[in-house]
This record gives sequence, C-alpha cells and structure tokens, in this order.
Amino acid sequence: MALTLIKEDGTGKADANSYASVADGDAYFDGHLYASQWTAATTANKEKALVFATRLIDAERQFKGVKSTETQALQWPRANCPDPDRGKAEGRMQNAECYLASDQVPSAVVKATCELAKELLLQDRTTAPPGEGVIATWTDTTGTKYSKTDKRPVLSYLVQSLLAKYGVSVRRGNSVVRLVRT
Repeated sequence: MALTLIKEDGTGKADANSYASVADGDAYFDGHLYASQWTAATTANKEKALVFATRLIDAERQFKGVKSTETQALQWPRANCPDPDRGKAEGRMQNAECYLASDQVPSAVVKATCELAKELLLQDRTTAPPGEGVIATWTDTTGTKYSKTDKRPVLSYLVQSLLAKYGVSVRRGNSVVRLVRT
C-alpha cells in the first residue's frame, strides 16, 4: 500500500502523519548548503522521510501545553504552549499573547521535521552506527573497551535545538510531571 502524506494544517487532524509537506521541504532546502540528499530523493522517498521524521519527533519530545483537540493524531497543534519569544516580562501576568497559536504548527517544528527527514534519507538514525560505544581496542591479547554514554541521539543536535524552546527530550533522565491544581 502506498503511503499518503497528510500534513497537519493546524486543525488537529485525526489522520495527519506529518508536520511538513514535500513543498515545505523543497522550500526549506532551497537555500540550504547541504541539501543534496533531499534534492536527489524521489517525491515518494521525501514523503516517507517526512512521515518518519514526524513519528520520531513525537516519540522523542514532550512539548509544553496540551493537544488542541482530543482526536488529533500528532502532538501539534497545542494549546497553552508558552512562546519564549513573546514570553512574559518580569512581574507581568501571563496572557494569551504569551502563548503560541493553538491552531498552528510552529515554523521551527516544520523546519525540524524537514531537517530530520533529510538526515533520514542519508542514514537510519534509529540504529547504532558501526563503532558506537567503542573507547579503545588493543591487540596484545585482543580486547575492546566500551562506553555506555557514547550514543548518537536519534534527533540530531540541530533538530534538538530547533525544538528545544517548545519542550524537552523524553530521554536522558528528563522528566515531565503534569501538575494539576485542585
């Protein structure tokens, strides 16, 4: 069965599977220095990469706020997600202007999806690369020393940076606890 990319348009679609379309990716990579993996890919592979990138972003990040609708398939759009670029000033009450629009996917999320899709066209970031964790090898009687901390993140550092102001990673000991005032 062929994949059908369904872009989240901000309405909280129950069947959306991507934060970005191929047209979004083409526009993003139009001025990108390292776009060759994207521009060389077929439209079908670009769509698959965008859908997989969206799945990984939703699996690896916990975003602030709450889903805008109960039936939406993806984490975005979100209500009550603070906008750090329009955040509250010291001593000022937080108001609606301090939050992202609850009927949009932030451009940083679209860009992060495109960036991760390009990286996925190059390699599978969900598998360990050859040599991951190796600190040292020796040949006197042969041996290898491993490090548990030498792991490539599923989301690249650029993708993590693009998403950082809207939430946290679900890995590396980061915890999200939802407090409810009663």
